[in-house]
Amino acid sequence: MNNLTIHTLETAPEASKPLLQNSIRNFGSVPSLHGVMAESPVVLEAYQMLHKWFQESAFNAEELTVVWQTINVEHGCHYCIPAHAAIAKMMKVDDALTTALRNQQPMPSPQLQALHDTTLLIVRNRGRVSEDDIAAFYAAGYSQKHLLDIILGLAQKVMSNYINHLADTPIDERFAAFV
Repeated sequence: MNNLTIHTLETAPEASKPLLQNSIRNFGSVPSLHGVMAESPVVLEAYQMLHKWFQESAFNAEELTVVWQTINVEHGCHYCIPAHAAIAKMMKVDDALTTALRNQQPMPSPQLQALHDTTLLIVRNRGRVSEDDIAAFYAAGYSQKHLLDIILGLAQKVMSNYINHLADTPIDERFAAFV
C-alpha cells in the first residue's frame, strides 16, 4: 500500500467537499475511491463527470456493465470489480451477466459479445483495432458513436483502476458482498 489518504467529508480539501456531498447523495456515503480522489479536487470532479457522461452515452445498463466490467477485469481492479457488480445490481442487470464478465465467460448475446470483444481489443491494443474488427462491431448493431463511447468508459476506468492500484483502496462495506 502506498499510504494514500482516504478523505472523509471532514478531512477533504475545501474544493472537494461539495464533490463528496455529490457522492453522498448518489451512494449514501463517500465511497473509498472518492475519498482517495478527494486529495485532488480536479481528479474527483473529472471522475464524477466522466461517470455521469458515460451513463448518458448510447449504452443501456447491460452495455454499460459490459464495458465497465470488461475493463475492470482486464486491469485486475480489486475495488472496481465488486463495486460495479453492486452498481449493476442497482441498475437491475442480470447477475448472470456480471458473473460471466467476472469469470471471463461468453456473453449471453452476440451483440454483448461483440461489445465485450471490441472493448478488450481497444484496451489491449491501446486503441489500435483493425478495420475487420471494427466492421464486426458495426455488424453487431453498433455505430461509430458506440465506438467512441467505449473510449469515454475507458477514460473513466483508467482513472479509477489505476488510482485503486496505487492506493490499494479498501473495499467499502456495501461492495463486500460482491467480492
